[in-house]
Amino acid sequence: MAAILRNAARERLDAGELALGVILRQARTVDIAPIMKAAGYDWLFLDLEHNSMDLDTAVQISVAALGIGIAPLARVPAGQLWMATRLLDGGALGIVMPHVDTPEQAREIAEALRYPPQGHRSVAGGLPHLGYEKHALAETCAAINAATLVVVMLETPTAIANAEAIAAVPGIDCLLIGTNDLAMELGIPGGFGDERIVAAYRTVIDACRAHDKFAGVGGIADRELLRRYIGMGVRLVLPGSDLSFMSAAASECAVAMRALL
Repeated sequence: MAAILRNAARERLDAGELALGVILRQARTVDIAPIMKAAGYDWLFLDLEHNSMDLDTAVQISVAALGIGIAPLARVPAGQLWMATRLLDGGALGIVMPHVDTPEQAREIAEALRYPPQGHRSVAGGLPHLGYEKHALAETCAAINAATLVVVMLETPTAIANAEAIAAVPGIDCLLIGTNDLAMELGIPGGFGDERIVAAYRTVIDACRAHDKFAGVGGIADRELLRRYIGMGVRLVLPGSDLSFMSAAASECAVAMRALL
């Protein structure tokens, strides 16, 4: 039987649809994967950069996600390729690498996260991605290469200026703008609709179109702004987190209950 591995987020992107992800910072149990799948999301953004989630917890959630068809992607701290490859071996279907400013950095990332001939990722046995079924090694590595999403985050004016060169790097799938950090770097904290941010999205989207890559948005929850950037061509979308979704629903319920008396 041929080695077949599905990535729900990549399938959405390849079809020209939105790949909707949810940022996980508070969740620590495997049931978050089927919960977010039932809620209509395509991928999990396991955030190991900005919280205390450890590698083992991320791997446990990733394996659960594989079993129910929601794609687990993990953001690691900047430059931590050793952690990224361990997450991929443990069950992740992609890596989000923050703070990528140059094509040289992007090339190093792509080569480390893909098996030969596309890169130089080390081969490990007994991977969960194909249910631990035995397949020819070349077939297994080809299937994992095809299903893996390599996402780089552009978060500075330097990165935006280099978007064309970064998008041209083989093995990079998505350029995701870290809007919070970019706005901070530009001296406009929270100015997500500022024309400089709009121009940055336009630059990245144009670069992605020129090189058959996908543009992503992170750090924005405002639906009208998301509508604007999606209309421009963004397809990899992070509209919120476990914390923001839980807080919003809990707050709405509390307000409604207070109003009953």
